[in-house]
Amino acid sequence: MRIWHDFNVFVKIPGAWLLVLTLFLYGIGTGILAPMNAVYLQESVHLGKIEIVSIFAISLFSNMVLTITVGIVSDRIKRKKTIPMIASLLCIGGLLIYMKADGYATALVGMALATAPSGMIMGQLFAMARNHFTRLAPGVVEIAQIWLRATYSVGFFTGLLLGANLYLAATFQGVLWGNLAGYAALFLLLLFYREITASPLTAKKSGAGEPFSLIMLFAILLLSCADAIRGLYLPLVVHELFRDPRLMSYIWSTQAVFELLFMTMAGYWAAKYGSKRILLLGSGFALMTYLTYSMSGSLPVFFLVQPLYSFFVSVLYGVGMGYVQRMFIHRAGFGASLYVFISQTASLIGYFLPLLIEGVSPTIFWIPSLLIAASMGLMIKVLYTDRRLNRGQQLTM
Repeated sequence: MRIWHDFNVFVKIPGAWLLVLTLFLYGIGTGILAPMNAVYLQESVHLGKIEIVSIFAISLFSNMVLTITVGIVSDRIKRKKTIPMIASLLCIGGLLIYMKADGYATALVGMALATAPSGMIMGQLFAMARNHFTRLAPGVVEIAQIWLRATYSVGFFTGLLLGANLYLAATFQGVLWGNLAGYAALFLLLLFYREITASPLTAKKSGAGEPFSLIMLFAILLLSCADAIRGLYLPLVVHELFRDPRLMSYIWSTQAVFELLFMTMAGYWAAKYGSKRILLLGSGFALMTYLTYSMSGSLPVFFLVQPLYSFFVSVLYGVGMGYVQRMFIHRAGFGASLYVFISQTASLIGYFLPLLIEGVSPTIFWIPSLLIAASMGLMIKVLYTDRRLNRGQQLTM
């Protein structure tokens, strides 16, 4: 069986389990805070909607600048692990300021310092992993990347549950200390990781690249923008409807049951049917989820649609990440950072679009519904063009 064979190869790769543990613990640390960040600013720092959005936006813009700058230069740096190690220390310093915030200014400084350097982490971790697997097991590079991304997601959702319990035991301060512990674990694990670089020869053996497509990059940007709106505003909508900060952690954590399976399944489907087709399929599930959010105020329904959204996230984060990286298959650092940069750009746009709608209500989710529909239209156009080109080539042969 192909999956079993690839998994056996994966577990025998030296250093693979250290990468798995690194992504898992980093995911836990990130997940502890993610669903409560906006609520923390609202409830503990007493900030309004526009103030919260501006803090997220300024911090994210700083993150974007660092991410793409590091992505451009990182391929000239033979050893990349120093970059996320320095970033994790900066994030720890920012969190120490953030957890003592008593107003807009200190919250902004703390969150900017805690968030901006994180752009130097995710992209470089996956660039290191791609180089690692390309050198030691070129036949399983793509699925290994997807399994690592799924490991991060499992860690993230474990962090969601842990964050909910930390909130019960130690309020928001416990949640923030848990997030800090995630960065500390990342730093310590990278100290023991032996980085392996890939040569141009092994890079050629790792699989075919993807042709550059600006339209597809824009389509992925729209998908990521829709997901960003959900990431920031769904916790606020759930809190507004049901008045319990823990509920968002529980809603998101239901995805953990499905995500590892869905990412693996989507990865093999993408290899068989093509990444663009699987991205289009996942987008259809996202559209159904957003329409449900916008028209239903029922808590059980919010839980029931999570498997649909989990498949979409699995495709966007797993298949989408690999697709962008393969456009720049000989520049692992830039390809991984570009995908993170696209996600960050989408988040920046996503933070502001819902400001067009007054208040915090399920009506907000009509906006990501339209974004998903537009992205699906672009992908259908690209698939149609590809099909015509393939037919034309076959006729001329």
